[in-house]
Amino acid sequence: NGVLLERVALNLLQNAVQYNIPHGGWVDASTSADSGCVSLTVSNPGPVIPAYEVDNLFEPFRRLRSERTGSGQGVGLGLSIVRSVARAHGGTVSAEPREGGGLNVCVKLPAQ
Repeated sequence: NGVLLERVALNLLQNAVQYNIPHGGWVDASTSADSGCVSLTVSNPGPVIPAYEVDNLFEPFRRLRSERTGSGQGVGLGLSIVRSVARAHGGTVSAEPREGGGLNVCVKLPAQ
């Protein structure tokens, strides 16, 4: 579904911008295709995220440091939507904390 896949890219890019460092920040988005798989990777130098907290970011209504809804920073659905759409298309999503802060988030989907 093209609309849902567009939402995946938009959610990843919006998160990378929103959770970036205030000065000198950047967002890197790259795509690749190999071995019957296509991928989109989005990276940024945002806040430090402990490795043990990364999986929680994909849970609905969860954000870093247990912040919940009502903070004015969104409702915490962006990455859970990314994961749901990736799974619905037979794909996966993974995230790795970057040394010094931020995330590398990669969505992999089977090539059609």
